[in-house]
Amino acid sequence: MKVVSIVGRPNVGKSTLFNRLIGERKAVVDDRPGVTRDRIYGVVSYHGKRFILVDTGGLVFEEKGILEEVRRQVDFAVEEADLILFMVDVKEGVHPLDRDIADYLRKKEKEVWVLVNKVDNEKRLTEAEEFHSLG
Repeated sequence: MKVVSIVGRPNVGKSTLFNRLIGERKAVVDDRPGVTRDRIYGVVSYHGKRFILVDTGGLVFEEKGILEEVRRQVDFAVEEADLILFMVDVKEGVHPLDRDIADYLRKKEKEVWVLVNKVDNEKRLTEAEEFHSLG
């Protein structure tokens, strides 16, 4: 089966999307950053196709300790992925960490889709256009 990994900075909605796509609450969702630390796997069936979906913790590059381990787990998820869903949050605009993650993913030479989360009205739809700058 193909592997699809969800990647992004902390608290952009990765675990919520993961739970929605697999159809159960397997990943913990919380407003506090750092709740998801390990990779979490689920199987998705969509229009007769099945794939493995991987939820990851929020990616931060300059931290030590537990966040360094989260980064290693994200590295594993990116390496095993056939497709990467790079999730961002429209409410905060393009964050400097989003740019760092985009640069990191570009070096991996994998297929990446940018998912702009929390676009729930016309104003947010217009604001989402700035994420084209991530490539």
